[in-house]
Amino acid sequence: MLSNPGSTPGRNTEMTTAPSGSGTKGGGVRGWLKLPKRPSSTQEGPAGAVTVSGPSLEISPEDPALAYFQSSSGAVDISKLELDSPAVNQMREAGIVVAVPLISSGELIGLLNLGPRLSEAGYSSDDRQLLESLAGYAAPAMRVGQLVDQQAFEARNRERLDQELKVAQLIQQQFLPSSLPDLPSWHVAAFYRPARTVGGDFYDFITLPDERVMLVVGDVTDKGVPAALVMASTHSLLRSAAPRLTSPGKVLAQVNELLCEDIPAHMFVTCLILVLDPANGKVEYANAGHDLPYVRTSDGVVELRATGMPLGLMPGMAYEEKQYELRPGDCLLLHSDGLAEAHNPTREMFGFPRVAELVGRAESGEALIDLCLSELDRFTGPHHQQEDDITLVTLQRTGSLVAPGGPAFAAREDHLDGLLTEFEVASREGNEREALSRVADAVTDAGLSSDQLERLKTAVAETTMNAIEHGNRGKADIPVRISVRLIEGDVVVEVTDEGGGAMGEVTADPDIDLKLEGLQTPRGWGLFLIRNMVDEMQESTDGGRHTVRLKIRPEANSDVRRSDP
Repeated sequence: MLSNPGSTPGRNTEMTTAPSGSGTKGGGVRGWLKLPKRPSSTQEGPAGAVTVSGPSLEISPEDPALAYFQSSSGAVDISKLELDSPAVNQMREAGIVVAVPLISSGELIGLLNLGPRLSEAGYSSDDRQLLESLAGYAAPAMRVGQLVDQQAFEARNRERLDQELKVAQLIQQQFLPSSLPDLPSWHVAAFYRPARTVGGDFYDFITLPDERVMLVVGDVTDKGVPAALVMASTHSLLRSAAPRLTSPGKVLAQVNELLCEDIPAHMFVTCLILVLDPANGKVEYANAGHDLPYVRTSDGVVELRATGMPLGLMPGMAYEEKQYELRPGDCLLLHSDGLAEAHNPTREMFGFPRVAELVGRAESGEALIDLCLSELDRFTGPHHQQEDDITLVTLQRTGSLVAPGGPAFAAREDHLDGLLTEFEVASREGNEREALSRVADAVTDAGLSSDQLERLKTAVAETTMNAIEHGNRGKADIPVRISVRLIEGDVVVEVTDEGGGAMGEVTADPDIDLKLEGLQTPRGWGLFLIRNMVDEMQESTDGGRHTVRLKIRPEANSDVRRSDP
């Protein structure tokens, strides 16, 4: 506020500034320009001047007065201004006679507003020149003041954000497990590193009443305190539902229903639940939109796929449950997207294929975690700022696999009974070649002759191709499951699809001449070929899954089997 009757000839003079950071450059003014209203109180100032204070008026960014003041070269006579402007009308009501725009670096930062002169005479040209000169000195000083205010505001905002991050980290850390489960014949390892901005990662181990263990890994979208609070709520809901329901799919379904009622808009939770029976290595799992787990086996890396929507998006969701069996030496990795979705300086993503490749290289769970972190550091570079929380949980069944035919197999009962391999292939054309290759590798020491091996490979390829094309109808997201076992010395291969129906009966051996003459269906070659490649073929279906069971007896075991009573 300026008021000096000896030099500034106004009854009341007030300096009005735009908020810090506002102006007309680059797309208009952000914020408002405040102007004095009609005086609400008066008091005697120095040398008899009247100092006036009162509530402020505002000029909207859409008001044409804003552009007019921005382009004005000097003092503006408000009484003579012909402009259809709400702000100008309010200025007249407030008693403003002259307004001098304050321009700094071409940007309108405020107005110098004056009421009528104490002498009630008009403002002379000398008065206007004095005011314009004063505005030329006042505008830069006012701009400096605005910048100081802006810096102080940003400092307070940073302090508030830092405090919020500390609160979020405290909430998050309070809900992370303080210890790892101690399971005989199993080794569990976990790693958690929060990002600077704090996401909503969490993991947990919940002991169930039937002595199974539930492993949980999740991630809340968004960051800061809201994400931490949603994480805490999700964690509590999971802890409450797990002992009562025990089923991973049912637990996710109930938590989803409860979250949908209260979760903030635009937020959701991805979550993976895996229930382990430590006695036999069998796991049941369900997935609510979380990153897929990877399992390192003696035959390669396997993805554990299950479908389901993230929690909190839509009510009434069902979550698919699947089963898997971890064998001695297998190592399972549960992880959050802070690993796979990290970027290097060129914005290349670390990627899920790279994670899967690392899973196949590490010999133990702890070694896998160390390998993932070292490779991530190498990929992102020394000055990388972590983008998201990183959570890694490994579960390894201790012991090591012995090649088929080795001591571990010889010690088994029932003439080398046991699972040799189990895997899945996507329902894509050409994946039958991968299936036959992996089966052939698994039965290398099972005693098959070269002729038997070639016949088994042909049968497996034909059966897998049929499962891909007809059972799963070429849908890549539906896998074909293949297992290879030794049962009483026989090699047994099972190929399972989601078709639910049988491949069909062959009522007569295919005959090329009859087929060409149209007297026999063109179908039937595949089934005929499969049955003639193996010693025995069986089909079964439970209405949802269809399984073809192929059995071939190694020549070395044929005489022994025939001599059995």
